[in-house]
Amino acid sequence: MERLKAGLFATGLDTYWGQFNGLLDNLNGYRRRICEGISAMDADVVDAGMVDSPEKAMAAASVFAGAGVDIVFLYVATYCLSSTILPIAQRLSCPVVVLNLQPTAAIDYDRLNSLGDRGAMTGMWLEHCQACSIPEIANVFNRAGLRYEIVTGYLGEAVAWEEIHGWVAAAKAYKGMRENRLGILGHYYCGMLDVYTDITRQSAVFGTHMEMLEMCELKKIRDGLSGDEIEGKVREFHEKFIVSPECDASELRRAAATSLALDKMVAAHNLGSLAYYYEGEGDLQDISTSVIAGNTLLTGAGVPVAGECEVKNAQAMKIMSLLGAGGSFSEFYAMDFNDDVVMLGHDGPAHFQIAEGRVSLVPLPVYHGKPGKGLSIQMSVKHGPVTLLSVCETSEGVKLLAAEGESVEGPVLQIGNTNSRYRFPCGAKAFIDRWSKAGPSHHCAIGVGHIAATLSKVAFLFNIPIEIIG
Repeated sequence: MERLKAGLFATGLDTYWGQFNGLLDNLNGYRRRICEGISAMDADVVDAGMVDSPEKAMAAASVFAGAGVDIVFLYVATYCLSSTILPIAQRLSCPVVVLNLQPTAAIDYDRLNSLGDRGAMTGMWLEHCQACSIPEIANVFNRAGLRYEIVTGYLGEAVAWEEIHGWVAAAKAYKGMRENRLGILGHYYCGMLDVYTDITRQSAVFGTHMEMLEMCELKKIRDGLSGDEIEGKVREFHEKFIVSPECDASELRRAAATSLALDKMVAAHNLGSLAYYYEGEGDLQDISTSVIAGNTLLTGAGVPVAGECEVKNAQAMKIMSLLGAGGSFSEFYAMDFNDDVVMLGHDGPAHFQIAEGRVSLVPLPVYHGKPGKGLSIQMSVKHGPVTLLSVCETSEGVKLLAAEGESVEGPVLQIGNTNSRYRFPCGAKAFIDRWSKAGPSHHCAIGVGHIAATLSKVAFLFNIPIEIIG
C-alpha cells in the first residue's frame, strides 16, 4: 500500500492580516506544527497553506484533487467565513476532519490585558478564536449534506493528538481496505447460513476486490516445488513455532509444501487477505487438511486468513491488521460462570504475532467437523486489553460490531486449537446476549489493545454504522 496522503489547510479571514501585525505569521506557525505532527504519523501531508478567500479555496481544492488525498484536515486557525470552506469540502471525495485547536489551553489573560493596546489585544485574542467558527462551519456542512467530524482541544494536548492519530490510523485502514484484494479459495462450509455473504455488497462498501481462486491452481503450484524449498519452510516452522515432538516428519513436510504453495498463490494474485474452505478427495483433501500452519504464517505477516470461507470475518481481520492490532480468527468456545469469562478460539489459522508466548504446532488425530487430520495451532491471545470486531451483514446493510475487554490468565483447553479467556465490563452473561443480538456471524476477529474509538472512525469513513458492546 502506498503511504497515506493527508490534506491539510488552515482557514482565516484575509481582512485581518493588514489589521493585526504578526497574526498571519503566528497562525501559519501553528499550521506548520500540525503539519509536522501528522507527518510524524507515517503520512505524506499535502499542505495547501492558509486559505483565507474563496479564490484560494478553489486553488486548494485543485491541489487536493490533483494529489489524490485520502483524508483532509481543516485547521481552523482563527475566525473564517464559511463561504471560504464550502467550495473545498464540496469538491472533496473524502470526509473532512475539522481541527478546533487553540494554541494553548487558555488565553494568558494577564499578558493580553497588560498589552495596553486594544488592537494588539484583539490580535492576540484572534489567535485563540478557533471556537468562533465551529458552529458556522458545522451549520453549513449540515445544510449542504457534507460529512465531517471535529477534534476539539489545544496544540499541546495529548488527547487531541491521540484523536488526530486515530483519524490517521483509520484513514490508513480505509485506504488499505479499498486497495485490498481478497482471495476466495474453495467454498462455504455447507449449512453455515450466518457465514454466507453478498460479496458484491462487500466490494461496494469496502472497495475490496474479490479474487476467485481454484484449488487445482494451488495443487499445480504445490506439485512443482523442490525438496530444498520444502525443507526451508520446515525450518521456518521451527523458527516461528514450538514444533511438538509428536509432529511426524512427513506431516511437517506436507504442511510445509502447502504453506509454500499458498505463499506463491498469494504473491501471484497480489492478495492482502484470504477466505478458504474445501473438503475434496485424494490430493485435494491432502492439501485442504494441511493449510493451518501456512495460513497462520500468512496471517502473522499481514495477509489474514479466515477459515470456513468466512469472507466477512476476513474483512474484519484485515481491518484489525491494518490498524496494527493483529486480528485472530475466533469463535465462542465456552463460558466459565465461576470466573465470569467467555472463552473464544478456533481451529485453523491464528495470528501468531499477538500470542501469549510462542505458538505451538501440534498434531491432531481428527479435525472436528471436517475431514482428515494433520497439524494445528495451539495458542492464547496476549494477556491484556483486547478488542473484538465483526463485520455484520443485516437486513439494513453492513455494519461493524465491536467490544473491548481483557484477555485474562486461567486454564484453557489443550486441544490443539487457539483458545483464550476474555472478561468484559458488562459481565459474561450480558455480553454474550448483547453481542449475539447485534447480528454477527459466529466468527469474530480479536486484536490487542482497546481500539473501539479508532474503529468508530473507520466506520465513519466507510459511512456505515458501528455498534459497540460496552
